[in-house]
Amino acid sequence: MSPETPAAVVQLDHVEPPVSLRKRVVTGVLLVVVGLVTVLGWGLGSGAADATFRFGGGSSVTLPDLTVPGTVTPVVLGAVVVLLGLFQLAKGFRARRGPAVVAVTLLCFVVAFLCWVMSGQDAQSMDLVKLLQQTVFLATPLILGALAGVLGERSGVVNVAIEGQMLTGAFAGALVGSMAGNLGAGVVGAVLAGAVVGWLLAVFAIRYRVNQVILGVVLNAAALGFTGWAYKALMQTDTQRYNSPGVLSPLRVPGLADIPVLGPLLFQANVLVYAMYVVIIALQVVLFRTKWGLRTRAVGEHPKAAATVGIDVLRVRYVNVVVAGAIAGLAGAYLSIGTIGPFTENMSAGKGFIALAAVIFGRWTPRGAVAASLLFGFFAALQTLVGILQGPAAVPSSFLSMLPYLATILAVAGFVGRVRPPAASGEVYP
Repeated sequence: MSPETPAAVVQLDHVEPPVSLRKRVVTGVLLVVVGLVTVLGWGLGSGAADATFRFGGGSSVTLPDLTVPGTVTPVVLGAVVVLLGLFQLAKGFRARRGPAVVAVTLLCFVVAFLCWVMSGQDAQSMDLVKLLQQTVFLATPLILGALAGVLGERSGVVNVAIEGQMLTGAFAGALVGSMAGNLGAGVVGAVLAGAVVGWLLAVFAIRYRVNQVILGVVLNAAALGFTGWAYKALMQTDTQRYNSPGVLSPLRVPGLADIPVLGPLLFQANVLVYAMYVVIIALQVVLFRTKWGLRTRAVGEHPKAAATVGIDVLRVRYVNVVVAGAIAGLAGAYLSIGTIGPFTENMSAGKGFIALAAVIFGRWTPRGAVAASLLFGFFAALQTLVGILQGPAAVPSSFLSMLPYLATILAVAGFVGRVRPPAASGEVYP
């Protein structure tokens, strides 16, 4: 074997495999269909009025309104999607271009839909900044939950118990905050409660080798039952003492909050949203820029090989799963004391499972999980908006809630590139 052989092998590892003809045809046809729906449904089916986008959001510095034709704009955007589909059928995009194609398609579809909603008989306008603010508001617990899922699976442990960790965190945040009369104590209580559930997941999954998916379902059911019982036994009997924590007030960052669009969107929130920013950056840096992150990824991909170079596989998994539970507990704190204050029974309402979908859609990366969570949050915010604005025809809210899951299916099918979980995710060791 020549000395050049290893380098050649390394080079071949980075060559993208060709996209199969079947996948290219299916995704190309799907894009064409989406484009035609955009042209015919949102474009030719729209009213005669123009669509006006406002950029207010409460900032002292605002941008001028943007008014576009209610019919022509959706037609042009739909034509763009059709062209993308035709190119996919004729030649095909490389796998690494998949996420960009999906993003452009969703953007064209959503903007065209908004134009259609505002193109009724009476001219209507929409504050785009407020829509995005609502998106961040709804996506915050999803982002934190998805980051918890990423950290767990990168370590080789499937964290189906995100739902239970969030619910327990929400309960503990309201209870501790009420009893201590301090919202900061409530946040700490929520984080510790999520960490405890994470510890239970780690003990039974790592030490006793219980099936991780079944274990997650059991912990979710246990969290639902315990918080439901405690809510009725404590909080309903003495609401003032056990379930009146108050709500974290928004903190306005001077200077930054006056930036048009970004200011009111990112810098007029409560402390838990700012904590989320820190968690996003910290997890991205730790996973991909530190020795601990390298060990975590090694453990999640090949624990036996990691052990041969001296990495304590069990310790890495224990620490990361407990930390992931604490992050999910922080998401629970946002649900209670970060939004409405008091705890309500089953207030997580499936958000932990949506966070799991965001983990898959985001391809087990912090940045991808954040983007997927924002997508889910955006469509949730859009449901509320459509109920306020009266478009040319009624659109069921379930149609909008369906779109993020459809995008997740496309991601799992491989259109956004190779979607593969960590190789050792869900596997017991040793």
